[in-house]
Amino acid sequence: MDRADTLEAFKTLIDTCEYDVILADYRLPGFNAMDAWAVVQGEGKVTPFILLSGTIGEAAAVDAVQRGISDYLHKDNLQSLDRVIRRALEMQSIKAAKEKADRELAVSERRITEFAHHLQLAIEKERAAIAREIHDDIGGSLAAVRLDLAWLSRHSQDQGLQNHIATATEMIQHAIEASQRIMLNMRPAILDQGLLASVQWLVQGFEERTNSRVQLTTSSDAMRLDAPILLTAYRTVQESLTNIVKHADGSAVRIEISNQGDVLTVEISDTGPGLADTALQKEKSFGLRGLQERAKTVNGWLDISSSVGVGTSITLTVPLNTSDTERQESAP
Repeated sequence: MDRADTLEAFKTLIDTCEYDVILADYRLPGFNAMDAWAVVQGEGKVTPFILLSGTIGEAAAVDAVQRGISDYLHKDNLQSLDRVIRRALEMQSIKAAKEKADRELAVSERRITEFAHHLQLAIEKERAAIAREIHDDIGGSLAAVRLDLAWLSRHSQDQGLQNHIATATEMIQHAIEASQRIMLNMRPAILDQGLLASVQWLVQGFEERTNSRVQLTTSSDAMRLDAPILLTAYRTVQESLTNIVKHADGSAVRIEISNQGDVLTVEISDTGPGLADTALQKEKSFGLRGLQERAKTVNGWLDISSSVGVGTSITLTVPLNTSDTERQESAP
C-alpha cells in the first residue's frame, strides 16, 4: 500500500507501480481526486478508482461515476469499504473479460471478412475459368459438330438420314444456346465495357423474361471502377433482379446508379410484396447475406429497406477514394 499526498508523487507511483485499486480522497490540500483520475486516464490505466469524501454532494458523486470512476463511498460509511473494493475488483474483472472477448470477436470477424473476400475472388476466378472453357472447348466442339452435320446434309439424299440430321442439328443448336447462356451467367464479356453497359445488359434480359419495364437512371455515362468494385456492383444488381423475378414479378422496378462525391451508390427498388422482418434471418437466406459480405470486401456496405405490401429497396454504397491494397487486386 502506497500513499501520495501530492499530484507529482501520485504520478510517480502510477508510472512505476501497478496497483489493484486506487482510493482517492476527493479533496486534498494540493490536488483532488478528479486531478488524480485525469492522470490515470492519461496513462491509459484500467485500475479500479474509488472516490472517498465526506463533503462531496450527491450530484458531484454521480458526475464522477459518469466520467468513469468505479465507485464512490462517503467517509461516514467506511465500514463498507471492504465490500466496495471487492465490488470494484469484480466489476473490473468482468470489464476486462468483456474487452478481451470483444477483441477476440473483432479479430474473428476480421478473419471471416478476409476469408469471405478470398472466397469471392476464388469464385469469380473459377467462374471466369469455366466461362473460358465453355467458350473455347465446348462451344468450339459444338460448332464443329454442327458444321459436320451441315456437310452430311449437303452430301446425302436419304430422307430418313436427313430427318436424323435435322433433329441432331436442332439439338446441337439448343446445346450451343445453353452453353452461351451458362457462359454469360458465369462471367459475361460485357463486364469489360464497364458497369453501366453491364447493368443495361442485365436490365434488357430482365425485361425480355418478365415483360416488365425497368427505370434505369445514372449520374454519369462513364464510370471507371476497379474490378472488385465493378463485380460487387454487378452481382448486387444481378441478385436483386433475380429476387424480384422470384418474389416481386410484375412490380415496378427502379435502378439508380451514382458515383458522386467519390462514393458509388447503386439502389435497386421494387413495389413488390416486401420482406418480413424475419426474412433475412432464415437459415438458408444466403443471397442477400452474401451480398452484404461481398460489399464488406470492398469496404462498402449494403442496406436493405423493406415494408410488407410496399416494396423493397437494396442500396449498395462503396467509397471510391480508399487506398485499401486489397482493392487493387484484379478480379477476373
